[in-house]
Amino acid sequence: MSRPVILVTGASRGLGRGIALTLAAEGYDLAIHYASNSAAAEETITACKNVAKSSEQRFLPVSAQLGSSEQRTAMIDKVIAELGHLDALVNNAGMAPRERADITEAGESSFDELISVNLKGPYFLSQSAANYWLQHPGASRLAGGYKLIFVTSISASTASVNRGDYCISKAGLAMAAQLWATRLAADGVQVLELRPGIMATDMTSGVKGKYDTLIADGLVPQRRWGSPEDVGLAVKAICRGDFPFSTGDVIYLDGGFHLRRL
Repeated sequence: MSRPVILVTGASRGLGRGIALTLAAEGYDLAIHYASNSAAAEETITACKNVAKSSEQRFLPVSAQLGSSEQRTAMIDKVIAELGHLDALVNNAGMAPRERADITEAGESSFDELISVNLKGPYFLSQSAANYWLQHPGASRLAGGYKLIFVTSISASTASVNRGDYCISKAGLAMAAQLWATRLAADGVQVLELRPGIMATDMTSGVKGKYDTLIADGLVPQRRWGSPEDVGLAVKAICRGDFPFSTGDVIYLDGGFHLRRL
């Protein structure tokens, strides 16, 4: 039996790299997606090889602008052609607004860009993966069947008025997870949403000082930043089959941020 193949989008850095490293250590073959930074993708691949369970594991770099239908299709085709199959898709790639702006002043170009990358891209990439799985029923090499994972954000349900476009894109992605879970549950495809909180990545590096103080003051009950490894461990558990009777569920990775407290 050949090794499972998992496509991780946005795997050249940040949470995606953390996911890839955890899965490499578990023994999977990986497609490492990146948008334009090929050097960073190669760094991820080198790191994956260093922690890989077997020297026979394969790590394939694949580039695509997720907002492009043609590039998404070409990427899926390349993964299947070169790695032989596809057992899981981890929709991790996303971007923050290039500039934060109050919603009374924010422009449409940023909104369009974030919707394209953060929502449209993974929604239709999932469509491509789902159609492949529906054409190959029961052929998953993962315990419990194929896996479709959406990495969203606490911004899916937490309003930030200076990042309205980001919040809306993540809220839409959370609904995408619900839709795909409903459609694919009877077809042997498990769909789960991971909802990270305040994570230590380059996306948050510019506001580190602000959040260091907020976290220390209890904004996050567990009083620490989240890490890429935290997300990687959750993805590993799903792919390993540790949630056999779950689909459409939201798994919070936020140190208790979402808890309602007095």
